Order: sequence, then C-alpha cells, then structure tokens
Amino acid sequence: MIIAQEKKKTNLAEYILYMWQVEDIIRAYQFDITKIEENIIKQFQQPEEIHAEIKAWYENLMEMMRIEKVEERGHLQILKNNINELYDYHVFLLTKGKDSAYNSHYQQALGNIAEFRKKSNASQENNDVEVCLTALYGILMLKLQKKEISKDTIAAVTTFSQMISELTAKYKAFEEEKE
Repeated sequence: MIIAQEKKKTNLAEYILYMWQVEDIIRAYQFDITKIEENIIKQFQQPEEIHAEIKAWYENLMEMMRIEKVEERGHLQILKNNINELYDYHVFLLTKGKDSAYNSHYQQALGNIAEFRKKSNASQENNDVEVCLTALYGILMLKLQKKEISKDTIAAVTTFSQMISELTAKYKAFEEEKE
C-alpha cells in the first residue's frame, strides 16, 4: 500500500507493474491473508495502525480480484483503466501532441512491439502500451528468477523501457498541469 501510493503519484507505469506483482503475490499465497500478513505485511515494520491499513488494503485487493474473477490470471479493471489512460495519452502524443521525442522512442520500439506481440501470442486487442508493460513485467520476473535473458531480448525491451519512461514522464507533467 505504501509503495503503491508513492508509485501512483510518481510513475503510473511503475505503479501498474508493482500492482501486477502484488496480484501475483496474492495468488502465490493463495489469497491467504494470514500468510500475506506473516510474510509481506510484517516486513514493513509499521506501527499497528498502519499495519492494519496495509492488511485491509490487501484484503480489499483480494476481494476485488475475486469479484472480477482474476484469481488465477488477468488484472484488475482499475489497472486496465490505468493502462488505457496511458494508451490514450500515447495516442495523443503521436497525433495531436506531435511530440517528436516521444514519436522517436515509439518508432524505435514499434518493430519490437510487433515481434513481442507475435512471439507472446498477445491479442491484437492489447494496445502497444500494454504489450510494452507486459514485456517489462516478464523481464522483471525472469530477473527475479535469475534466468538468463538474451542480448536481443534485452535490446528490444530497452526500447520499450525508453518509450514507457518518456510516456510516463510526459503523462505525469500533463496530469500536474491539470491540477
């Protein structure tokens, strides 16, 4: 909860990736709040009041996952909405925003996006931002498992990372202007 709140304020893509990891943690602990409390929540070493808030946050996420039927795979609708917000801004930058720096990052990533979509059997319904985030999350999981990642894969994912980094920085600035 603490990390998620901070990431949501500072970098929407990192927030989405973090929340995907939280969904996977909940699944790994089989929606058992006792195990999550013992192995995750206690690690934050927070006062009892904050500990209770974090526990309630996990319980709420578990309930949302059950309601939305994403207990085994998939993502919460709120996270899909966040991806769509980033995608809408991505389209804005490419069309109305005419942002040459962002467009350059996107052009560098475009072939790799198509390649990743093909190799991962990603649905054509998955927008380019979602494809990039999925690839970045996959790399994160491989690194956590200490699995070898090919140089070509690293090069491709680097283009995704640069594009998403530029997108989220511009999106954050845009959101701050609206406030």
